[in-house]
Amino acid sequence: MDTDEKRKDLLKWDERFRSEKCVLGSEPSDYLAGNISLISSLVPGKRALDIACGEGRNSIFLARHGFRVLGLDISEAGLEKARCWREREGLAIDFRCENLEGFVFDEKFDLIINVNFLLRDLIPKAVDALNPRGVFVFDTLVDSPYVPNTHKKEYLLKPGELVRIFSGFTGDIFLPEERLHDEMPTAKLIFQKSPIPDTGS
Repeated sequence: MDTDEKRKDLLKWDERFRSEKCVLGSEPSDYLAGNISLISSLVPGKRALDIACGEGRNSIFLARHGFRVLGLDISEAGLEKARCWREREGLAIDFRCENLEGFVFDEKFDLIINVNFLLRDLIPKAVDALNPRGVFVFDTLVDSPYVPNTHKKEYLLKPGELVRIFSGFTGDIFLPEERLHDEMPTAKLIFQKSPIPDTGS
């Protein structure tokens, strides 16, 4: 994406976040909420990252479940709403404004979530940023005739692509779903990174 396109994309999200009470509602991702018991049983610790956190609905949810959350998003307008929500709830969440293209991970996480966002180059970097046995929850749009034509194809997964991507990493895939006929077609899965290999004494 060139500089002009990036600026247009940022302005679009800033405008949406300023003009709507909650763009995606106040409830967390159904997939994240429905599988939080499994996720909590798999993670090796409580440090979490919410990629493209928007107004913070999933970050808030994780913090309520005891996670120490870092939420990243390109839209300061969305983050302003997230910070107000955080203050109302009295939660300790670190919300930061970041352009995720070219983002450099400088710490490790026990849990990373990626909801309604796709930047393919970021995925292997995020997996590298997981601690051993760390968990990655991925839930985003997949290309289908049912997807509104307002969505750019480059930001949509291809059918079958999500499992293919994560099958290339060392670890286990749980509960993969691909719902091509929903009003908003999605692909989702939970990935757990393998522990550090035992090299012996």
